[in-house]
Amino acid sequence: MRSRFLLAAAVALIASPSLALDLAVTVKGDDGLPLANAVVVVRPASGAAAGQPIRFAWPLKMTQQNIAFDPYVLIVPVGSTVGFPNKDKVRHHVYSFSATKSFELKLYGQQEERTVTFDKAGVAPLGCNIHDSMIGYIFVTDSAFSAKSDASGQVLIRSIPAGAASVSVWHPDMKARAPMSTPMAASGRQVVVLPLRPPATRHKH
Repeated sequence: MRSRFLLAAAVALIASPSLALDLAVTVKGDDGLPLANAVVVVRPASGAAAGQPIRFAWPLKMTQQNIAFDPYVLIVPVGSTVGFPNKDKVRHHVYSFSATKSFELKLYGQQEERTVTFDKAGVAPLGCNIHDSMIGYIFVTDSAFSAKSDASGQVLIRSIPAGAASVSVWHPDMKARAPMSTPMAASGRQVVVLPLRPPATRHKH
């Protein structure tokens, strides 16, 4: 397998009577296999919904279970408070030393929960001071039009205001630290090439 993947963002824009668009993205590797846990963020040029609260359908919780973070990648809005419940029989010491949010949740046990408020957009890599194999990521977004790819590499973002917009894609194993951003093509279809680190340096989850 080559050391790079191509993230093919096959973008289909479907207009609705309310002049909103649904964005369907398929994320794949260059071997044709789907790539999970890629974060896709759409930012309309109109700045629609600026200043409005962002709410997502999924729980804002990063669970410790089976000596792993679940989910591996969690998308949360700027300003949100995230729960860190421990469902393992062992204690965990969760931390992040990122510029997005630096914190430590010192040793706590099963059925205990700690919380952290994320007040800055960006990516906060997570670790456990007791279990080095535990790695997770919190992606803090300032756009309500954010979602991650599932096991089949699919992302669906609904009700995007019609008009020009930019699309950015981020994945934990990409070479660059910042998401790759590109204008949305007028045709509604585009391909995003996202080089990843060599296989030996990629995280397993």
